[in-house]
This record gives sequence, structure tokens and C-alpha cells, in this order.
Amino acid sequence: MKHELARYRWIVIVAAAAAVLPRLLPDRYAIHLAVMIGINTIVALGLNLLMGYAGQVSLGQAAFVGVGAYASAILSANMGISPWFAMAAGVALSALIGAAVGVPLLKLRGHYLAMGTLGFGMIVHIVLVQWESLTGGTIGIMSVPPLKIGGISFDSELKMYYLVAASVIVAMALAANIINSRVGRAMRAVHGSEIAAEMSGVDTARYKLQVFVLSAAMAGYAGSLYAHHTTYVHPDSFGFHYSIYLVVMVVIGGMASIGGAIFGAGAVTLIAEHLRSFEEFSTVAFGFILVAIMVFLPAGLWRGTAEALRRLRRTAPTPGEEA
Repeated sequence: MKHELARYRWIVIVAAAAAVLPRLLPDRYAIHLAVMIGINTIVALGLNLLMGYAGQVSLGQAAFVGVGAYASAILSANMGISPWFAMAAGVALSALIGAAVGVPLLKLRGHYLAMGTLGFGMIVHIVLVQWESLTGGTIGIMSVPPLKIGGISFDSELKMYYLVAASVIVAMALAANIINSRVGRAMRAVHGSEIAAEMSGVDTARYKLQVFVLSAAMAGYAGSLYAHHTTYVHPDSFGFHYSIYLVVMVVIGGMASIGGAIFGAGAVTLIAEHLRSFEEFSTVAFGFILVAIMVFLPAGLWRGTAEALRRLRRTAPTPGEEA
């Protein structure tokens, strides 16, 4: 019970920090980075459910972000449909594609699954580039309209920040509820051993597909937010490099950790922004970071540090006790 309350306490902490943060940021560019961290956090939370809790590796998560972004852009910018309806369609399409590809892909395991999801991501990227009549090809889609609620238009960095922050809170609450439910226990059983889970009566295929579809839907929602925030989408934004960044976000923070997903999304987003001038080397740099984390701190920076501090507290002498 205490462990479950700690998970939900994170939601309150993040909500309080999100309310104060804009006053501490120096300019619009810093707020823009905070928005991008929030968008990446939503994707990382979904991917963390898939990888950290269900143990299913995906190297094609950027494809679902791209599907959501392009669905919103095409429907709202090219067809004049309401941005909110376009966003809902983007989430639904991402989930449907996730279900369609998840059925065959999730029959694979280990590095075969990773290669399968990588191939799916490459296919989606090729479609975005080649289907010029629909996606705009290498030019992309411009003039994506901002989201609106009544007379309020989310056309500024600050307004979009609060919308994304609220979305992150909802995503965290959703993830926490799933983790602490029967579905979460089944996911952890699948991660531990699929054979043992099946012997215990767990429908592993159903639970794996459910979490795969959920992570795809969360990625699609984040992609829609991205499209309406930047008002421009381009295929290169959702390529292989971005998929690698997403995996690093989950690993660097610590898999099976909500706080780790937030920390990883923030760290990788900021590092990637500072490496923008060396884009051709950024993937190599993140590869080294990923290997270093897996070798020296397999629990991740966030989760590993928290576990180390807990061990220190347990072994520290009490007041009055001899060292």
C-alpha cells in the first residue's frame, strides 16, 4: 500500500512543479523545450509500459508518433476538419495500426521483435516520404492550425505548455492505475517469464497486444500535440533516430519507473537539443550513452540512484550507534 501511494504521490509532485515551472523559465524558447519534454514524456510513459513492465522491445515507436501527427495535420490543415476531431482520429488510427501490426509482431520475441518493430517504423517513414499527394513528401505539411477550446486558442508557447502539462498528468495517472491493477500484475508476469505466466493462466498474447495498442495510442496522441504545437510536420521528425531517442529515454531513466520516464524524456530532449549542430553524430553519442547505462547502471540513472540512496539509508548507522 505504501509503495502504491508513492506512485500516486509522483502525480501530485509533477502537477505542482508544472504549475510553478513557467515562472522560472527565462524565455519562450525555454517554454518550447518544456513543451517538447512533455510531449516526449507521454510517448516515454507508453513505451515504458511496453518495455519496462511487459518486457516487449519496440524500435518503431516513432512511427506511431508520426501517424498521429500526420493524421492531425492532414485532416485539419488539408481538409479543414476540427483539430480536436483530427486529434481523436490520429489517436484512433495509431491504435488501429498498433492492433493490426501487433498481432503478427508480438508472436516474435527478443531481438526478433525489435527487428520487426524497426522494419515497421522504416515502412511508415517510407510511406510518409513517398505518398506525396497525401503527406506532402519531403516538403511535409505546413500551416497546421492550433487547437481551440471555445474562444481559447492554444496558439502560444505558454498556453500549449499548460495543455501538454495537463496531458502528462493524465498519462501518469493512467499509467499508475494500469501498473497497480490486475493488468499491471499480468504485464509483470509476462516480463518475468511468458512460459510461467501462461502456465499460471495468464493470456499473454492478449495482454501484450493490449499494452502495445495502448502505447501506440499514447504515441499517436503525443504526435497530434506535436503537430498542433509546431504547426508543421516532416517525415524526418519521425524516423529511426527518434525511435532510438525514445528507447534511450526509457532506459536512461530506468525501466518500470514512472519517474524514470519523466527524467529520461527531459534528459534526452535537452541533450538532443544541444547536439543539434552535430546531428550526424547524435545517434552515435546516444548509442554510447545507452551502452554505458546498460553496463554500469542497468537500473537507469533515476531508478538506480533512488535504489542506491535507499540502500545507504538502510545501512547508515542510527543516531548514537557506533560507526
